[in-house]
Amino acid sequence: MNAWGDRLNKFTGKTRFVVCRIFVHLAGDDIAPLLGVLNRTGRNAIDAEGDLEVVGEGLVEICQNLLQMNPYWQSAGNEGDFFWREGEAGDYFNELFTDSAQRYLSEVTLSQEDESTPLSFPITRNLVVMLTVAFTGEEPDLETNLADIEALEYGLKALINLHYNQRLQAIQIHYSPAQFGDQLTNDQLLLNFSELIPL
Repeated sequence: MNAWGDRLNKFTGKTRFVVCRIFVHLAGDDIAPLLGVLNRTGRNAIDAEGDLEVVGEGLVEICQNLLQMNPYWQSAGNEGDFFWREGEAGDYFNELFTDSAQRYLSEVTLSQEDESTPLSFPITRNLVVMLTVAFTGEEPDLETNLADIEALEYGLKALINLHYNQRLQAIQIHYSPAQFGDQLTNDQLLLNFSELIPL
């Protein structure tokens, strides 16, 4: 949309919707606890039947953990767009949701482990977290290139503030691998997450 049309929509009081997705790739021997946080917040969201407040609290917890684990950040990427029609924003959000869900090992299975499940798992060395949100208004810290450590820190903090300011309209969290014991190899990382840019 051109700048003139953008200004006109603001002037006429139309609501601006932003949809964005952030990728954060972490690597190292000590990233497994984050997988525990992701699985727990996922279970809480399912138990709450997707209640936006509960999912938002989970998003805050995930962002806070990501910020604490910034020494393990390897690469990042982001994409998004803004819309003046809620339906178009919803369609784009669903498109990003479907794409994230199809990424390698990002399907969450919350089945009970059977008795033959081993008590120890191989260490997860790569983890990609995909955060997709829709919100109203403007947020410069998210509407920019986040493939920079400082920009990514500001972006994650902006997500936290959007929740507390009650501006989030939709939230979806995916991650690969989706459970303990699964591995995301370097080759799979390159093949399935081409958006990632080294930090």
